[in-house]
Amino acid sequence: MSTTTPSFWARIPLAFSAFFKTLGNAEFAARYQHDQVGPVAAPAPAPAPAPAPAPVPAAAPLREATPDAALQLLSLLQREARLIDFTQENLAGYADADIGAAARVVHEGCSKVLREHFTIEPVRGEAEGSRLTMDEGFDAASVRLTGNVVGKPPFKGTLSHRGWRATNVRLPKLAEAHDAKILAPAEVEL
Repeated sequence: MSTTTPSFWARIPLAFSAFFKTLGNAEFAARYQHDQVGPVAAPAPAPAPAPAPAPVPAAAPLREATPDAALQLLSLLQREARLIDFTQENLAGYADADIGAAARVVHEGCSKVLREHFTIEPVRGEAEGSRLTMDEGFDAASVRLTGNVVGKPPFKGTLSHRGWRATNVRLPKLAEAHDAKILAPAEVEL
């Protein structure tokens, strides 16, 4: 480093440079103000690193649903309630009273299948219409928020549906050679 002092003419551009650097660089101006020297006396401490963003949870792996249980249930609903027959029928030509009578048979058969093969209970024990507070960490798989959902929990709302949960499933076992895709065999009267 040179210890010679600059001449008057060499100091003029240096003064202009220091002037504009002081105007444009607040850190340089602060150093100059405090130690009356100007150039870097000590490096400024590095700003604290910003907190790392919370890691995004990985999506739960999807499992392949085997259709056999669904097909078996559909077969049971057809056998006991004639559900497929009812939904495949064009109801435009029937009177409301006839549709109502058919719906009663379908309803009774579906109820029978559900009672025999499932234990079903409400997700929420409160009566519909009750006021609820959903705190942070509530089970979003068992409670769906509807309406104007804004912000973070706690959420206050009214229970519009208690939800349903299967607590036990008792589907019959299937023979190895059983074709679950046959929901109801064709019937040929002899």
